[in-house]
Amino acid sequence: MAALQKLGFHVARQNGSHIVMRRGAGGCVVPNHRELKKGTLHGLLKQAGVSVEELMRAL
Repeated sequence: MAALQKLGFHVARQNGSHIVMRRGAGGCVVPNHRELKKGTLHGLLKQAGVSVEELMRAL
């Protein structure tokens, strides 16, 4: 979640263990878990419109 915030996303709202983050008109739903499966992370990045390289630079 911190890496997405570095990329300009902000927390719009939270419902249980899922956080909705927004950047402009786009956004994504981030599960608030300690670990994410590979497929979940891939889907999250696709939904957010962020490449793996962008995420790695933000980390």
